[in-house]
Amino acid sequence: GLRKLSGLVGPAMAKDILFTARRLQSDEALRIGLINRLVPTDELETVVRDYAGMIAENAPLTIRAAKAAVNEGLKDPDRRDIAGVEALVKACFDSQDYAEGRQAFMEKRKPTFRGV
Repeated sequence: GLRKLSGLVGPAMAKDILFTARRLQSDEALRIGLINRLVPTDELETVVRDYAGMIAENAPLTIRAAKAAVNEGLKDPDRRDIAGVEALVKACFDSQDYAEGRQAFMEKRKPTFRGV
């Protein structure tokens, strides 16, 4: 957890947070990269639904491969499973979803991805 915190906000801010145990104001949390977005409470549910909808519209295999690539990239180089990430990327290109995405692009329509 400490490594992740330091990666998000940098070592100096991680130390500040840990040493002082102070509560951060939302604008500071946004500024230092602890949070990605700040929305009013009454808009939170709508923003979350819209954001999740954007993710859900994408190809599930691609989301999986991107998540794995980012996670592996955060590891020490000698602990990374590059072959595993490459296999996930290859699975994307070999998938029916890839063909659907290309077809939808040519037909100027939204693709319907199924995760296969």
